[in-house]
Amino acid sequence: MIKVCILSSVHPPFDIRIFHKEAKSLKKAGYDVTLIAQHDKNEIVDGIRIVPLTKPRNRFVRMTMTSFQAYRKALKTDADIYHFHDPELIPVGLLLKRLGKRVIYDVHEDVPRQNLSKTYIPPVLRRPVSSAIELLEGLSAKHFDCVIAATPIINNRFVKLGACTINVNNYPIVSELFDNRKQWKEKEKAVCYVGVITRIRGAFEMVDAIGKTDYELVLAGEINADIEMQLKQLQGWKQVKALGLIDREGVKATMSRCAAGMVIFHPAPNHIDAQPNKMFEYMSAGIPVIASNFPLWREIIEGNECGICVDPFNTSEIADAITYIIKHPIEAHAMGCRGQKAVEEKYNWSIEEEKLTRLYQNNVSTP
Repeated sequence: MIKVCILSSVHPPFDIRIFHKEAKSLKKAGYDVTLIAQHDKNEIVDGIRIVPLTKPRNRFVRMTMTSFQAYRKALKTDADIYHFHDPELIPVGLLLKRLGKRVIYDVHEDVPRQNLSKTYIPPVLRRPVSSAIELLEGLSAKHFDCVIAATPIINNRFVKLGACTINVNNYPIVSELFDNRKQWKEKEKAVCYVGVITRIRGAFEMVDAIGKTDYELVLAGEINADIEMQLKQLQGWKQVKALGLIDREGVKATMSRCAAGMVIFHPAPNHIDAQPNKMFEYMSAGIPVIASNFPLWREIIEGNECGICVDPFNTSEIADAITYIIKHPIEAHAMGCRGQKAVEEKYNWSIEEEKLTRLYQNNVSTP
């Protein structure tokens, strides 16, 4: 049996793309899969062996000591194929290539563009850091057996670098989040946002907008204490139900009770051409999407008639979209059904799973 070692120094072990989609798909295809990630114990879950990395004290420790720990543990697996997920593990990938291993780099984000809006990087350093990462990816990409890109835009960037590249989109698993026991008439007068809650992801606009309606906003996800304190000062906070981090069953329950899902990201360089997983998850759950009016997002949402696109800085426009969906349940239900149909036909993991397994079978499993 061909042994695959998946590595991440950043993501949790049960990350949706890494564990629930890619690792499970490879296990189902007959590979012996080990996942190395931050965790508190060795264990086997759904046939996938999880090898823990020590949780680092800070980013610097993670990028140095944790990466080195991941390398040492990766060597011990003596895998045939190594599949890593974070740019800070590029040196690890190159070292494994020098040992004659087959190595795949899985790129989730356009990291050089993403770093231009990272608040923890001093503004004066953002462009140099971005350029350094772009240079590192550019010099290393051709040395890997393949680069897996999570979006077409990322895929095109690596194709231009001359790397062997394939686009495996982060589309949802069909039916995972749809609760067919719920009737539309049982929906609460509420909208939801599921994901990391930050300023750049529209947290303040969503809370401000809900305060201009008579409805409720359900927030589910990790939130920084400082951001939460600032949000609580807004008038709309009294109409917010903050759930904190929830599991996949909790996500399913949240989406099933709400009339729409929100993706009101700011137009940061890495957002405009991104394909946010949550957009497709809302669609798969059968609820309309209220999304930022970026051209690509409008193409998806308006092209499939499954939601409303808004100016992410115009809270009155956002509030109007929320009100329209809740006051027009027949149209809202129809939007949800159209979004769900689009996921079933084209935006689903089954299609992407075939790409992944075909890559392994044809390109990297045979030396």
